[in-house]
Amino acid sequence: MASRSHRSSSSGRRRTALVSAAVAAVVALVAALIVAFGPDHETDVADSAAATAVAGTRGTPTPTTQEPKPATASPSASARTSSPKATASTASPQPSKAPVSQPARKASASASLAGRIEPGVSYEGVATFYDVGNGDGACLYGPTSDVMTAAMNHTDYETSRACGAYIRVQAGSGASVTVRITNECPLPCALGQLDLSPQAFAKLAAPVQGRIPITWSLLSTSTSDTVSIRYKTGSSRYWCGVQAIGHRNPVARLEVETASGWKELPRTEYNYFLSEQGSGCGGAIRITDIYGERLEVDGIGVKPDVVQPTRVQFAQH
Repeated sequence: MASRSHRSSSSGRRRTALVSAAVAAVVALVAALIVAFGPDHETDVADSAAATAVAGTRGTPTPTTQEPKPATASPSASARTSSPKATASTASPQPSKAPVSQPARKASASASLAGRIEPGVSYEGVATFYDVGNGDGACLYGPTSDVMTAAMNHTDYETSRACGAYIRVQAGSGASVTVRITNECPLPCALGQLDLSPQAFAKLAAPVQGRIPITWSLLSTSTSDTVSIRYKTGSSRYWCGVQAIGHRNPVARLEVETASGWKELPRTEYNYFLSEQGSGCGGAIRITDIYGERLEVDGIGVKPDVVQPTRVQFAQH
């Protein structure tokens, strides 16, 4: 009996223990469910995700902070060297821009070539006349039998840029005359003023008037003449002055060919282009008119004060 009752109490204890364990498991499960589905769980998850994200961000900067280091070492010098490359690469897309920007460049280039006296523009001023003597003047073309000439006022003469230009002059009466600029009318000759030969003035008004209002404009004439080249007195292969004569349109620039390429010569007020170091003296010559047309001549030797004709002429406009 004693052994039977021992078995009964032992099994009872086991049942109690099992029940207690089951209750505890249920309680733990309920607690877990409450925690799992409770409102604070999302915050915990978000916090943990944020922590993970922050940790990931902190881990990433290591290569990020290391990447600038090579750039700040020696590449700072190469960066300066490469900055022109950046400019060049920025400029390389310009081919797509070129068709748009080139016309503007051409327009500005033609304007700069023309100087003060531009084609297609009518200018106002006054006409006077003077004794032209043998026809020579500041342009140093030499004596001429052509009586339809004029002296351009100092401002529009513009360091001899007006030399050789053909000008159509019109008076208020409607009378007109075409003259060639061979001289400069010095100050106080007014802006827009033309000092004509007596014969040219007489085409516009009676000489007794002495001074009349006019309008004038640049003219590209028809001519059968060709351009001639003349070297200034004293020219040699060590120093030379070069002049173009008989050009239909005003000359904008004159260049000589040197060992390093074409060299533009500076212009003087007496209408010669100077090579003071002798560069290109006796070599090929290239002249450009105000419309941008270039004429190239070769075989012109250094023969001081000799007019040497060519076979070229600018186009009529």
